[in-house]
Amino acid sequence: MYRKLSDAHRFVAVLAGAFLFAPAAAALAQAPPTATPSPRGDAWWKQRHETYLGEVKKAREAKGVDLLFLGDSITEGWGGNDVWKKHYAPRKALNLGIGGDQTQHVLWRIQNGEIDGIKPKAVMLMIGTNNSASSSADEIAAGVEAIVAELKTRLPESKILVLGVFPRGQKPDATRKKLQDVNARISKLDDGKKVFYLDIGKSFLEKDDTISKEIMPDYLHLSGKGYELWAEAVEPTLRKLLGEKP
Repeated sequence: MYRKLSDAHRFVAVLAGAFLFAPAAAALAQAPPTATPSPRGDAWWKQRHETYLGEVKKAREAKGVDLLFLGDSITEGWGGNDVWKKHYAPRKALNLGIGGDQTQHVLWRIQNGEIDGIKPKAVMLMIGTNNSASSSADEIAAGVEAIVAELKTRLPESKILVLGVFPRGQKPDATRKKLQDVNARISKLDDGKKVFYLDIGKSFLEKDDTISKEIMPDYLHLSGKGYELWAEAVEPTLRKLLGEKP
């Protein structure tokens, strides 16, 4: 039998609803900028995004994409170089790196068309170094985690290879330590099924943990030799993720 709720009962119901939705609202409110999708305001960046939308559309309508690269200038730096031509051009690879991008920018790009309609066998993600000056290790890791969660949702058939953020700076310092802390947290994303973590940072270091200009001319971006070291370090893992024979 229907009974009209008293004011007291209404108050209790509203209060219960508030408690029910409070955790979700709190989670959204507490998301750091690194994990909140955001575009950059630069005209050239917006144009690059549009260019990538066109490249994705072209690939989708042609041969498709088997291997997708996501990241910042370090990823963008492959740029069709000789190492790329040797290792990745034959594999229907697509590079969506943009110089200067932080985690929130990559998150926005994949939410706004850059991976729509493609089904890569594997995605290689390396992002976070550009957040290091303004964000804590936990904030940077939260950004990487948000990207991986988005990729899992939008590319349910793809394997995701999360690379540890590469070391930077000529010698070990506070920034390197922060990035090591980031890597310690994002390494836990590896579930052995959908997401795989790989830290190849040691490949770029000398025996005393310094970085050579021969590998990173500005102690951040890779030389041709640096890209070859990258390719060699990930090759065994990539072969497995792509389903290729050794």
